[in-house]
Amino acid sequence: MNKYAAELLGTFWLVMGGCGTAILSGFGVGLLGISLAFGLSVLTM
Repeated sequence: MNKYAAELLGTFWLVMGGCGTAILSGFGVGLLGISLAFGLSVLTM
């Protein structure tokens, strides 16, 4: 059960950090900002 909880938390974090940045402020931060958001999301996992 711990593995499923960890997978859920990791997926949530990646989607909210990376995809959330791309959807909510994609034009404001640009491609570099979206790339950094995905990278920092993976880094913090």
